Amino acid sequence: MNWKKWRIAVAVLLFAGICLTAAFFRSDRDTILEFGMFAGSNWDVANADSCIIIDKAIKKFEKTHPGVRIHYYSGIPKNDYSEWLARKILSGETPDVFMILSNDFDKLASLGLLASLDDRMSQDEDFHKSAFFQTALASGRQNGQQYALPYETVPALMFVNKTLLNQEGFGVPDNNWDWDWLLRICKRITKDTDGDGRVDQFGTYNYGWMEAVYSNGGKLFDENGTECYIHSEQVAQAVRYIHELSDLNQGQKVTQEDFDRGHVAFMPLSFAEYRTYKTYPYKIKKYTTFQWDCITLPAGPQGDNISIVDSLLIGISRRSCQKQLAWEFLKTLTCDEEIQMEIFRHSQGASVLKAVTSSRQAEEILRQDMEASDRVIDHTLLNTVIENGIEIPRFARYGEALALAESEISKIYEEEKNIDSSLKIARQTINHFLAQ
Repeated sequence: MNWKKWRIAVAVLLFAGICLTAAFFRSDRDTILEFGMFAGSNWDVANADSCIIIDKAIKKFEKTHPGVRIHYYSGIPKNDYSEWLARKILSGETPDVFMILSNDFDKLASLGLLASLDDRMSQDEDFHKSAFFQTALASGRQNGQQYALPYETVPALMFVNKTLLNQEGFGVPDNNWDWDWLLRICKRITKDTDGDGRVDQFGTYNYGWMEAVYSNGGKLFDENGTECYIHSEQVAQAVRYIHELSDLNQGQKVTQEDFDRGHVAFMPLSFAEYRTYKTYPYKIKKYTTFQWDCITLPAGPQGDNISIVDSLLIGISRRSCQKQLAWEFLKTLTCDEEIQMEIFRHSQGASVLKAVTSSRQAEEILRQDMEASDRVIDHTLLNTVIENGIEIPRFARYGEALALAESEISKIYEEEKNIDSSLKIARQTINHFLAQ
């Protein structure tokens, strides 16, 4: 046996010894499971009830597991959570079970810090993969292995200013609308309303080429982050389409303030924002000068009414000495329909379980804090939008690769470059970056 193999063997024996010692000293008292979580909303909207769901899950778990206690540190802001978790990992105090931010998943899985869940999923008769939205479940996989389960999910929707549409002779589009319909509305709505020679009423705000790519059946990267598809026809069509929409504004920059004042017809927003700004008191603070609603994003000629879906993940530490208990607690958080229904009561996202999100009970909860005149998103529509959505890629250098793609496309718009040839050059640049 060579020196490297000796080191590995010694490390394994030491780790096993630590687990056995911990088990021995805890044999006469409660077993403690450490849970890592952050306070507030994962979706960057106001949420004062972030701990209620977790506390209910802990109470239910501890009731069915006598002698086991769940411990977590409260009050860690989301912006500080990644650093907090990194310190815990480096100090050898990794929580047994912990929340995973989107930007951290690939790194944690690649470094071998997450336990694979495949064997437990296949051998546990109480676990059913089919119960989850497959888009959300796939977000916890890397290289064909499941390393985390989704806890909460949020799709993107299109915010619609109903008041402005009605003023211009339009109704709210149905959920099968397309790019042509959006362009037709924007051409009519975009105008100078006060006669000063400057456009001051607009069709869209913050609707960009990325949203258009996904709804046109395209994608930017393969799931492993080794190949860029920015040169594809689906992407080229999206870039051309957004350029045509932007030209309607005649050089005027559209701002969030324009939308808030009711001067813009359409803006993408998350389901979490929909829930926040449809209810008191945030509705009073935000959008009181016009009526609004949400629908799907418009479909491109090669796509469908597809939205980006983002999911909050929870995983188990590979270093945990209590993996079976950790698995049972993870199931309580993600698979228990009673706990998952609490997502609708105390958070702004949607449950990751199809049966919960598509239920009448969930729809009734959404309706509770809304005015009678407001239309609640149909539970069937929400179910469809999530199940058919596109999960945000999670490979290690996704953020940098996307920033490079955005920079290349910004140059195309700003310098009026030929779109097709420029995208081919951009693909070479991005692929070179991915290969480094």
